[in-house]
Amino acid sequence: MPLSHSPYQNQLLAALPTAEFEPLAAHLEWVPLSLGEVLYEPGGQLQHAYFPTTAIVSLHYVMASGASAESAGVGNEGVVGIALFMGGNTTPSSAVVQTAGHAYRLERSKLLQEFNRAGLMQRLLLRYTQALITQMMQAAACNRHHSIEQQLCRWLLLTLDRLPSNELVMTQELVASMLGVRREGITEAAGKLQRAGLINYRRGHIEVLDRAGLERHACECYAVVKQELSRLLPDVRDRQDIAAKPPMKRATSTHSS
Repeated sequence: MPLSHSPYQNQLLAALPTAEFEPLAAHLEWVPLSLGEVLYEPGGQLQHAYFPTTAIVSLHYVMASGASAESAGVGNEGVVGIALFMGGNTTPSSAVVQTAGHAYRLERSKLLQEFNRAGLMQRLLLRYTQALITQMMQAAACNRHHSIEQQLCRWLLLTLDRLPSNELVMTQELVASMLGVRREGITEAAGKLQRAGLINYRRGHIEVLDRAGLERHACECYAVVKQELSRLLPDVRDRQDIAAKPPMKRATSTHSS
């Protein structure tokens, strides 16, 4: 595994002091996640938690008609698989890779063992879960009360927060699926943002040119989610001491959850 990959790229893992991180280190497996990969299906038994580093995972619901909408996204600020430590073990939602990249996965028994120790890891996971619930609630309100243009601004900003650059590899069809709207609505909203000089859109790529302007165009929903994450996880920090840490074990088996 390249030294450029480190569990400290995930902010929850980076927040753990060495004494609490080391018991987990031997059990963390570095895994590549490809675009569109399904980490778990509705009703499926979760086997692993995933701590994204460079990947972004979409949590969304699929209706009987096949229509779907994202309830939340998870990037390097969080963990996929909260049902494991919340006691549910399954969930009616699915988790699909929205942006290809990498993550560290942890087998369910190891996660529960660490959670049940009632140390900092437990407190971090519970506070992150509250922040995730806030994101879900805000998305529901935003999708109901705000314009597609405002929804697109919120979604772009939250996605940018999880990426190292201002460019997203994303088709309009995929964005429309995330927001649960028609593709034509995304085409119109993206066109308005492009004419305003906020983004540059070309097939499969969205580049943000004016982030401050994008924030001004967004509704209050983005700020609510951002502020709640900062309030609940003030001790989360992104440590970059990668070279000083031993490389993690890479998973060689199929990474089903």
